Formats: sequence, C-alpha cells, structure tokens
Amino acid sequence: MKPHPLAQAGIHLALAVGAVAILAPFVWMVLTAFTPQDQVFRDGFLPTEFTLANFAEVFREVPMLRYYINSVIAATMIFGLQVIVCLPAAYTLARLRFRGRSLSLWIVLTCLMIPTQIVAVPIYLLFSRLGILDTMPSLVLPFISSAFGIFLLRQFILTIPQSVFDAARLDGARSWATLTRVVFPLVKPAVVSFGVFSFVSHWNDYFWPSVVLRSTDNATVPFGIVRFVSFESGTSYGAQMAAALLAIVPLLIGFLIAQRQFIAGFSLTSD
Repeated sequence: MKPHPLAQAGIHLALAVGAVAILAPFVWMVLTAFTPQDQVFRDGFLPTEFTLANFAEVFREVPMLRYYINSVIAATMIFGLQVIVCLPAAYTLARLRFRGRSLSLWIVLTCLMIPTQIVAVPIYLLFSRLGILDTMPSLVLPFISSAFGIFLLRQFILTIPQSVFDAARLDGARSWATLTRVVFPLVKPAVVSFGVFSFVSHWNDYFWPSVVLRSTDNATVPFGIVRFVSFESGTSYGAQMAAALLAIVPLLIGFLIAQRQFIAGFSLTSD
C-alpha cells in the first residue's frame, strides 16, 4: 500500500530537519578550520576568506603525522587480531555442536554489557607488573577479542545455508578447512562491517590511551589532539577545528571506500 502524499512529505521533512541538525556542527567545524583566527567570531556564517594557516599551526605544534601512524598501527593490529579470534569463535557458536554452547553464547552476550572502564584497573595493574605501559602492546592487547564481533559474525554465519556446510563435509573438509575456505570468503561483508565499527571505535578512543600512555611516542590521534588543545592551542579555535577535521578525515575516506560492503553486511545480518 502506497503511503499518502502528505505522510511522505512529513517523513521527508522530518528526515531533512534531522539531517540539518546532524550535519550543521560538522559544516561549522569545516568552515572554522579554514577561517582565519581573527574572523572566527565574526558576524555571518560563511567566512569572507579561507586559509590553511590553522592546519599549518597544528602540524607545527604537534607531531600529527606520528599520531596518524600510531593510530593506524594500533587500529589495524586490533582489527586483525579480532578477526583471528572472533571468526573461529563465531563459527563455533553458530555451527558446531558441543556441551555448553548456549552458556557460551550467554557469556558472550553478557560481555556486551560490560564497559571497558570496569576492567581498566585490573588490566592496568597487570600491564604495570609486566612493564609494558606506555607501549604499543598496551594499546592493542586489551582489545584482541570483541564480544560484539563474535555475535555479529555468528549471526551472519547463521544465514549461510546448512547445505553449504554439508557439501564441505562430504568433500572431506574438516572444521578448520571449512572455516578458512568456505566460511571466510562468504562472511567478508560482515567482516568489513565489523571492521568499520572496530576501526572507528579504536581510532576515536581516548579513554584507554589516556590510562596507559605517559608520553607522545605512542600517542594516538585523540590523545595527541587533547594535548594540543590543552597545552598548545589555547584559544586558537580555528586550529582546534583543523585538528578535529584532521582526526576524522581518514575515517570518512575509509567509510566511503567500504560503504558497499558495510551496507551488504548489515542487510544480510538483519534477515
């Protein structure tokens, strides 16, 4: 049944208002990043001239390139290790029959409700005893598994017809061969979807780096930007917006590249 034209108009109007409310802060941030400092609080919304001086100030005051490299290394290592851990666990919970499978699934679901802050102190004390604070491993190791990743991949694997697994078993494929040669190629959309969430989450994470880092040698982008805003930029709001824009540009580019797989992964998982 086709919706009434007035209902359609109301839906589109509500969506337009929501889009403006969501995009307005982002547009203001972009414009401020290219606005000279003495014109940031001028009358009017659009700047009368544009400048790259704010970006030059960011790169001059802090080692932004190092922050980028550290963030890419940390987020990529975390995602890679999560796939290695989560995909076999998801396959096991989805297709293998063993005693305690339901309990294991409930444990995974329970872990979804436990925030990182709850376990931060025990992990910090453990890393302190191991002597790995303020290192790249201290940024990566607490996140090598993900309850969300296990659950998401499990739900995707459940959408694969059982006949696919039966055919693999008839061909003599054992569990590991089935996982690597059959399941992994089929779950790539779900892996990409999970990768977007994982990469964005750990790229933007400030809490854990602020706990384990003591210097800027392994500082990630959020940690470095907070230091820039707190100690370097003062009231240079144009430079602060430039730093914020530099922080999100890689995420936007990555999402645009992976958006087709991302949407495919969630559309299949929701069936």
